Amino acid sequence: MKTTLNTNAPPEVGATLQRLRLERGLTLEDLSRIAGVSKSMLSQIEREKANPTIAITWRLANALGVGIGELLAAEPREVDTIRVLEAHETPTLPGQHAGYVLRILGPMELAGKYEWYELTLAPGGELASQAHDPGTNEHLTVLHGSLEVEVGSSKRKVKMGATARYPADQDHVIRNVGKTEAKGLLVVVHR
Repeated sequence: MKTTLNTNAPPEVGATLQRLRLERGLTLEDLSRIAGVSKSMLSQIEREKANPTIAITWRLANALGVGIGELLAAEPREVDTIRVLEAHETPTLPGQHAGYVLRILGPMELAGKYEWYELTLAPGGELASQAHDPGTNEHLTVLHGSLEVEVGSSKRKVKMGATARYPADQDHVIRNVGKTEAKGLLVVVHR
């Protein structure tokens, strides 16, 4: 018996979404936070109970670091020797309410081991983090402006070009106490 593909049906992206999410070691909650899509919606998409809108597909593709076409493809595509992510494809965690934007530069599959970010802080903005797992360290290099790092009761100002290295297994804050936007590269190393 021959079966025919219904070309009028929307693509079933659930299995592809789940495969890409698991390849990157992400939980539904992780992907929900990064993509800004509810966990219940992600679960429905993965179970083929719902089809994502174009806007949600775009968010998911950006969060996973793939093109929309790859998310909609049924078969995994060959990986290029050199893969370039354009600026609009870089997953971003917006924290406008706290005056920061955090662009995720590292690949998702390294999350939980090594993570690196581009951190932009508006004047008065701050990125406050709860303690990470024991033994975790952060390395912050200031590219523009100056920042202040607070870990426990210690505070240090970090000027442009300097790098601060500090334990991140306790509550810590990175803040811009200057009058202009500040930018830095943040590397998180988990033990």
